Amino acid sequence: MPTQGACSSTFVVFIVVICAVVQKGTCVTPSPTSPTPVQKPCNVRTSCEDCLANVTCLWCMTNNTCSHYPVSSIIPPSSVCSLSQARWGVCWVNFEALIITMAVVVGTILLSVMVCCCCCYCCRKSSSGSPDRDEERLARRREEARQRSDDRRVDRKARHDEIRKKYGLVPDADHPYSKFENE
Repeated sequence: MPTQGACSSTFVVFIVVICAVVQKGTCVTPSPTSPTPVQKPCNVRTSCEDCLANVTCLWCMTNNTCSHYPVSSIIPPSSVCSLSQARWGVCWVNFEALIITMAVVVGTILLSVMVCCCCCYCCRKSSSGSPDRDEERLARRREEARQRSDDRRVDRKARHDEIRKKYGLVPDADHPYSKFENE
């Protein structure tokens, strides 16, 4: 299991490689009036820096040769050059270190995403509450609904009683015609 220092140094190497590749690969668009520069073929280049100036070339440290990068396979086969001796993009990082670094970074990102998804799932599941909490919440909602219903019922009864009183439909002693109804 790698230590914290090994992981952080691998991450630093990855960042440096990415920065170097991005810096090397700056885009220059030729003007319409200027002729397109003719690139030297890979096999005539003699130094690592000269070879890697063209992104289609691969430098092999074993025999100090520049060859065309085999695009048909993502990773160059050992017949072209061994991974520990192959250079692409920058001269100071071999293909093997680049592949390992990329695998570690991609693995870390995937693991982080999975952990975040699991945490979110667990938090959402626990926030829904236990059955006891759900029952208490449901009982509280029922009680609130019953209380509102009772309040509406009392208000309706008061309005109806006022209407009955207004039209003389409620028997009480204060009404002038109540004595005729009682006899």
